[in-house]
Amino acid sequence: MANLFELPRYIAVEGPIRVGKSTLAQVLAERLNAQRVMEPEENPFLSSFYSGEPGAAFQAQFAFLVQRFEQLHALDLGPRSQKTIVTDFIFEKDKLFAYLNLTDAELEIYNRYYNYFREQLPTPDLVIYLQATPEVLKKRLKKKNAPSEKAINEDYLEEVVKAYEHFFFHYTSSDLLIVNTSEIDFVERNEDLQELLRKVSEPIKGTQYFLPLGNQDAASA
Repeated sequence: MANLFELPRYIAVEGPIRVGKSTLAQVLAERLNAQRVMEPEENPFLSSFYSGEPGAAFQAQFAFLVQRFEQLHALDLGPRSQKTIVTDFIFEKDKLFAYLNLTDAELEIYNRYYNYFREQLPTPDLVIYLQATPEVLKKRLKKKNAPSEKAINEDYLEEVVKAYEHFFFHYTSSDLLIVNTSEIDFVERNEDLQELLRKVSEPIKGTQYFLPLGNQDAASA
């Protein structure tokens, strides 16, 4: 069936580590013939941060801030552009982690640059927020067994999940689809992926929830 509405031109997928955002962003980009923008992974200060070295949190966070700004600032989303963009992060995510990891003095400096950068960036038309419980994420981290993720402790992971929940509970900057991935696995199960793709192909206004519990309808908030 043909779409009776205009698909979002700028879609961002968000959520905590190992929730599946990169996989979903890749699939969406392929289905929509869109430009895919991946979150930066290379950071010379990240290992020092995980090791707890003094000052490394600010260095790592500021490096990510600049990288994320440069990526999003380079997007061609002007009125004449016909591009569709899919990213696996939103710029606000940087600030979420800054408040988890930086001191008050560091935040004061960080926020000056964050606010200056944010004013220059476009806002997504649609954000897809992928949820999962800390327990599910811990299992996925263990299964993936990536060397760079072994330093992530359980307490920190729980803090990240809580920060995401709080942030998106108050999020109103764009249309928002909230997907609880604790009971579905669109990475391993194609039927789960197809249901989610069908939902994304429908109009999403305000905040909606994708309910994977037998009834795949969405409930409006």
